Amino acid sequence: MSRSIFRMKSVFFGITASILLALSGCGDDDSGQPAVVGTAADLSEEFSGGNGPFIGSALVFDAPGYVEREHVAAGMATSYKTSEPFSADGRWTFETDDTASYRTRILVRRPDNAADFSGTVVVEWLNVSGGLDADPDFASLAEELIRQGHAWVGVSAQLIGVEGGPVLVVAPGAEGLAGEGLKKLDPARYGTLDHPGDGYSFDIFTQIARALRNGEALGGLRPNHVLALGESQSAMALVTYYNGVHPLERAFDGFFVHSRASFSLPLVGPGEFADLAGALGGVPAILRTDSDTPVLELQSEGDVTGLLSSISARQDDTDTFRLWEVAGAAHADAHLLGPIAALTDCGAAINDAPFHLVAKAAFRHFEEWVRGGQPPPSAPRLDDDALDPPTLLRDDDGIALGGIRTPPVDVPLDLLSGEPGPSPDLICILLGSTTPFTAERIAALYSSRADYEQQYATATEEAIAAGFVLEVDRETLLAFSDPSRVAN
Repeated sequence: MSRSIFRMKSVFFGITASILLALSGCGDDDSGQPAVVGTAADLSEEFSGGNGPFIGSALVFDAPGYVEREHVAAGMATSYKTSEPFSADGRWTFETDDTASYRTRILVRRPDNAADFSGTVVVEWLNVSGGLDADPDFASLAEELIRQGHAWVGVSAQLIGVEGGPVLVVAPGAEGLAGEGLKKLDPARYGTLDHPGDGYSFDIFTQIARALRNGEALGGLRPNHVLALGESQSAMALVTYYNGVHPLERAFDGFFVHSRASFSLPLVGPGEFADLAGALGGVPAILRTDSDTPVLELQSEGDVTGLLSSISARQDDTDTFRLWEVAGAAHADAHLLGPIAALTDCGAAINDAPFHLVAKAAFRHFEEWVRGGQPPPSAPRLDDDALDPPTLLRDDDGIALGGIRTPPVDVPLDLLSGEPGPSPDLICILLGSTTPFTAERIAALYSSRADYEQQYATATEEAIAAGFVLEVDRETLLAFSDPSRVAN
């Protein structure tokens, strides 16, 4: 596979970092920020050699004013256990279990100049469903993170990303990479890593957050807020974390849960990977409602029913929770896949909705909320028939009703859907579809090109006014229109 898609690029810069020790008390340090309480990861060692940082991504990171660094994260992690099955209300009681040493990695992307730093560090639980570490939330949010001056940290939290293992979703072009793990992909760089198993992933994530809050691996930056985010399998991990671990550790100031399933990542024993396929059909569970830590849950149409069936864990908004469901969007889409989209044959064009624009607006609201601003706008849910299992309601063109609307959905030239094309491959089930309207249907919808352009402009204004798309993304949203397909 081309390294322009799954990129390996050498890092030639160094960061001086002190060893972070476990702290046992509260108080302020010289920066005025609260001292970190609890065991923190040692992030003092920076990677060198080999082929440079590896990440499975369609995005080649190259942002003016930003630098990319890669650090070892090491320490002793604790696993968790519970005496009761996961309950539907999310109010789970975890207890610490055994301990094991770990040595994994973090990838850091941050402003080079401290004056450009927003004070927010975004910590992404890297996704391993494709058999390697991937950064889908960074791919969706990169433009927003960079223009706001946030620092982003990707964490190799799970066993498969480091040691290799089963591949749930096979991405075109990943031959020879998927399922290998960092140690096999680049032994000269990553050969000393050692992951004790997914049961320890939650505490590894906690310890890294604590170290980052203390300014480690950030080139002298000191954060005011540390946020957790994850997409798909990683979102399911965050559900487990929020419901069971966060009440014990309080390491994060907010959680951005993107495209979760109704179920969550299970707890497993030493040396084991979390069996996501085995968790299918588990008891649906909401995010617990007795926490004061903000959560924004972002779901595509394709996540709400079908394989992931997040509708089974749908919950009402509260003072600390917001749910956004986006009509016409898929779990993954053409924007997320980038160049890989052209290699993907699902028997129909994959979804090409502007879901990432809604994601950027969601994250802007979420981050401001965590900093003490207004909560994100409440959003309408997608309409369903209330049967068991539920089915989404659609108009005569097959477009989902309700939910957050974007102009390509409300002023359509195509049927944008979370429903997949004819291929039964799992990746295609997640990619939804784009089905072009016939010329006759387009002519029936719009009396002229000017009529289409006016309707699209109005829908754009409505999406921005509602807060579901950012003003700064107006031109990008307008670029999804295609007046050339409408007769004069």
